[in-house]
Amino acid sequence: MQLTFLDWAVVGLYFLFNLAIGFYYKARAGSSVNEFFLSGRNVPWWLAGTSMVATTFAADTPLAVTGMVAKGGIAGNWLWWNFVASGMLTVFFYARLWRRSGVMTDIEFSEIRYAGRPAAFLRGFRALYLGIPINCIILGWVNKAMVDILTLVLGVTKIQALAIVIGMIALTSFISTLSGLWGVLVTDVFQFVVKMSMVIALAVFAIRAVGGIESMKTQLAAIDATRGSQGSVLSFIPDLNSAWMPMITFFVYISLNWWATWYPGAEPGGGGYIAQRMFCAKDEKHSLLATLWFNIAHYAIRPWPWILVALASLILFPGLKDPETGYVRVMIAYLPPSLRGLMVAAFAAAYMSTIATQLNWGASYLVNDFYRRFLKPHATDRHYVTASQLATVFLTLVSAIVTFYMDSIAGAWKLLLVTGAGTGTVLLLRWYWWRINAWSEVSAMISAFIVSVAMQRAFGFDTDIPAGFAWVMIITVGITTIVWLATTFLTPPEPQDVLIAFYHRTRPSAAGWGPIARLKPDVRPSRDGLSNLLDWIAGCVLIYGVLFGVGKLLLHETTIGLGLLACGLAGGVVIYWDLSRRGWSAVVD
Repeated sequence: MQLTFLDWAVVGLYFLFNLAIGFYYKARAGSSVNEFFLSGRNVPWWLAGTSMVATTFAADTPLAVTGMVAKGGIAGNWLWWNFVASGMLTVFFYARLWRRSGVMTDIEFSEIRYAGRPAAFLRGFRALYLGIPINCIILGWVNKAMVDILTLVLGVTKIQALAIVIGMIALTSFISTLSGLWGVLVTDVFQFVVKMSMVIALAVFAIRAVGGIESMKTQLAAIDATRGSQGSVLSFIPDLNSAWMPMITFFVYISLNWWATWYPGAEPGGGGYIAQRMFCAKDEKHSLLATLWFNIAHYAIRPWPWILVALASLILFPGLKDPETGYVRVMIAYLPPSLRGLMVAAFAAAYMSTIATQLNWGASYLVNDFYRRFLKPHATDRHYVTASQLATVFLTLVSAIVTFYMDSIAGAWKLLLVTGAGTGTVLLLRWYWWRINAWSEVSAMISAFIVSVAMQRAFGFDTDIPAGFAWVMIITVGITTIVWLATTFLTPPEPQDVLIAFYHRTRPSAAGWGPIARLKPDVRPSRDGLSNLLDWIAGCVLIYGVLFGVGKLLLHETTIGLGLLACGLAGGVVIYWDLSRRGWSAVVD
């Protein structure tokens, strides 16, 4: 794709604007570690929520969606659409509790909920495990995607593309170390506007290239005839007789995967950078609204421009060896020259928003949960800010190295995803059941790892095969649940003073904290369980109603689309009515 001087000028202005934001927030970020990692806990909901959306829109996200559509049609997106229920669970059952806990990272939670060496082990191990290998694998994965994009867009070699990516990492790292979370949040909003504007524009030109929606539907119907028994490309529900999504796999996705599995960015009950955005919100109300806005934008608003381009790519570039590249090929072939500079800036924005968050979040683990906790607990805030900046640089260097070996690490990434199966139950119940202890979490982690690895290595289950993935999930969750429940009852509960302090601090529902609640009758616990359940159901209706309603309208199925959209909006009305009825009393300190 040929870029003119004007295109490069647009790209240059984009980078200069990001730098300006970094310098603007330099003084505020350097004032304390609380400002550097949590923006002084004074962030409005719309900023925190939009930052979550921007972070989960990486450079490889449109390509991944294109690959899903090529494999399973629109219904291929159920690979991530199934997490709607988990996201709504976080919104109504956990966002307020996280903000109320007052911790700096979700890992710090271990030592306010548990006590002794097991709690310290959990905190230290997770800080290093998530902060370095997991975080750098994510960074390396995103870096590799950007390298692949640049080789296609700019026509450069992989070595040249990697050099450009390393330069972008260095710039992003510089902005992150300069401005802390404030700079990350504000640049995220700017980047989100840029990249969403351009993916919408690309969708318009892609549909125009195939002759419009009706022509696209006709041509896709012809493609359906060559796909055998995989169902229609335009179907929103997968064909449960297909090889890529048999009934047992779909059942696991919608009934088990969303609550039982832990992996970065989709932790049951919230965690990672999602939790970081909850911590930085002004109060509990803003924490809830931030996560609600994130889930609406993430699932219901953002996917359709990607999906439309993916559908067009099946027509314009049939039979690609790597279907994910279809997205970039549509961009190169059909985007007007006048918009190419903006599209390159949009991909840079998608890339940098994810990298900036991963660097800041990973550094918070290394500094707050390992360095300050175990190595240097009594230093000044200025010292910890400097340590945070050095940790950001360290992660930048390691992630660049990981990118060189990404092909060999891909197998390890797949392995890491399934080793979290079964741990989700503990992560959800630790807030609502006093009897959960540190050994519950430790045993769940160890059991999940051993069982999932054994099933793949010793018994030959292949998680690349949908049915194999389903059975690994079912068996791992079942055995892990038995192990951690047995461990919980065979080990003593946490010390009473620790449980009382946690109950007083977070005020969870008294239903699962009966023995502790009786010792603290002065604490007013949350009594909104049924209301939260109503809001959770309404939230799922809201997301799926708007998601499928908008999709049907775009495909010119107006009556069904309006009906689904009305259902979704009804869910939103229920949520608004319920929270207004309570006067937000459940979300304000």
